[in-house]
Amino acid sequence: MKHGLFITLEGPDGSGKTTQIEKMREYLQDQGNQVLVTREPGGTSIGERLRELILSRESEEMDPLTEALLYAAARAQHVEQVIRPALERGKFVICDRFIDSSIAYQGYGRRLGDSVSIINAYAVKGCMPDATFLLKLDPAMGRNRIEQKQRDRIELEHADFHELVFHGYEELELQYPQRIIGIDASREISEVTEDILQHLERLLER
Repeated sequence: MKHGLFITLEGPDGSGKTTQIEKMREYLQDQGNQVLVTREPGGTSIGERLRELILSRESEEMDPLTEALLYAAARAQHVEQVIRPALERGKFVICDRFIDSSIAYQGYGRRLGDSVSIINAYAVKGCMPDATFLLKLDPAMGRNRIEQKQRDRIELEHADFHELVFHGYEELELQYPQRIIGIDASREISEVTEDILQHLERLLER
């Protein structure tokens, strides 16, 4: 049984997820909670090796379905080895990207459709976030925050791909309004943080 709280952050590349995750960690720890911060793909030794393979510029010939399956494989390991055990111990888990990323990037961006949701249903085995903060930022603005030489294989994709991904996120927000909380990430960092923490406070009260 899950006793902790599972929170994920989603959004386009360059939307500021790393910064906001650290703010959330500080807020929750200051209240005396045990907090585990993790990321996808990654979070385990197997997942980190898969991350390197997926995001490497040298993997440019990777087929979209191969990409989707590798993300799901990393996620299955992550859930089984890290996320579910932490939740069962009552920890607060904050994850940088989760299943919504796969649906947005591979389902919409790669045009793989519902197959991505089906694949990942096996990977997560019912372990879904209690709340997801979607940092909404124009994809072009987000990519401009990342230097060209620092961009990974996915970040180097053409603008049309990233527009499809953002549309996917918007569709997910409409489909799951009870879980996904849209946050305007184009504002000052402090304003974004304040918005997130207000929502988080209400979530904890419930």
